[in-house]
Amino acid sequence: MADLRLIARVLFLRAAWRPRDHWDAARISRHQEESLRRLRGAAYTGSEFYRRHHAGLQNAPLDQLPPVTKADLMENFDQAVTAPGLKLADVEDQLRILTDGGGNPGKPWRGRWWAAATAGTTGRRGTFVWNRSEWSTVLASYARANDWAGIAAGPWRPLKMALVSSRVPTHQSAVVGASFSSRLVPTLRLDVTAPMEESVAALNRFQPRVLVGYASALQPLAAEQRSGRLRIAPEGVMSASEVLTGQAASEMREAWGRTPFDVYAATETAGIASPCAHRNRHVYEDLVIVEPVDGDGNGVEPGTTGAKLLVTVLFSRTLPLIRYELSDTVRLGGRGCPCGRSFRLLQDVEGRLEDVLQLPGRTGAVRVHPILFHHALDSAAVSGWQVIQEPSRLRILVAGIRPGLSADGIRAAVSAELTKAGVAGIPLDVQVVERLERTPLGKAPYVRRLPGG
Repeated sequence: MADLRLIARVLFLRAAWRPRDHWDAARISRHQEESLRRLRGAAYTGSEFYRRHHAGLQNAPLDQLPPVTKADLMENFDQAVTAPGLKLADVEDQLRILTDGGGNPGKPWRGRWWAAATAGTTGRRGTFVWNRSEWSTVLASYARANDWAGIAAGPWRPLKMALVSSRVPTHQSAVVGASFSSRLVPTLRLDVTAPMEESVAALNRFQPRVLVGYASALQPLAAEQRSGRLRIAPEGVMSASEVLTGQAASEMREAWGRTPFDVYAATETAGIASPCAHRNRHVYEDLVIVEPVDGDGNGVEPGTTGAKLLVTVLFSRTLPLIRYELSDTVRLGGRGCPCGRSFRLLQDVEGRLEDVLQLPGRTGAVRVHPILFHHALDSAAVSGWQVIQEPSRLRILVAGIRPGLSADGIRAAVSAELTKAGVAGIPLDVQVVERLERTPLGKAPYVRRLPGG
């Protein structure tokens, strides 16, 4: 049974936020300033960690505050939270119970907390917790993506949603899906690692209005739709949690007759940006402050890709996030869109710092961005690709090869791109596979490093 009070609060927030679509830049700025003032006040009152971390800087501008990493928070979790008696060990115990199949991830722990964890594939595992007010905002931030995409929902028109991602119950997508599931939002949750024929059969039975998933899950489903085995007609296709390439977007558009909406979100922050009907991604500036910065932590100009991203979550209270560091490389644009919204545009999310490989070159180590592999592989793979760095080689997995191409041809194309980038002496092994290798949370990152790689 869904938490009806929670669903009611989400519906209220969705309605309350719609007038914000008409705010101008000055109104957005005033809202951020006031929300940031309240956030910092709550953090300094209730969090020993933030009192210490911002010592002497309580009145300093935001861009002068020291960043906070996931390691900082996890090492100081018990002092960072503002809720007395809330301990990391207890939250981890609850997450272990969920992992072992005990309980519903959408049901609040102790009647008041929702929790989720990151996989730790980019470093240390992170554990995050929200109270009822915060979790309502998290859910409403994801629901906003449907609003901005023009997908109507309400008591008289249920939003049938299929979610193809991780079924790990501690992953935020699982907690969100379980929290939403109700008569208003009938939800089908599919495991991205399940056999394709099972997912296709389930989707054909369910007939979702909205299809949500990792890009690496949606692209193979698009191929199934084009083959005629999958027969659904979603009003909206939402790609999230992985980089959506132009090639994958084109294949989804061909399959379902509409361009997918590329939603940008993170476990720690919930929704950060999503597209309007014109497919321009707008940052949720009323909920978060985002700062792309260079390698030294200095802000970059609009139109410049940052080396990492600092995010301040304006509604975070239980575990405040002030200049929290994400390793995403993001490029912001200006304002102005035919949709009329003044929220800043998000031009691109190029991936994560961890996706940049260090490979041997003719005169030393060469940094290779994943975009190099996109150039060579996007048009070659039927259902996606993956580059895995091992100690002595690059292993390239290709899920199906397009007609007229071969593994040798793909190897030659990648080798040529690497040579142009200055890489030398790295063996390439191209393998044609049925399915890509996935992380414990079901993601299929474009680039992976194995230990020693």
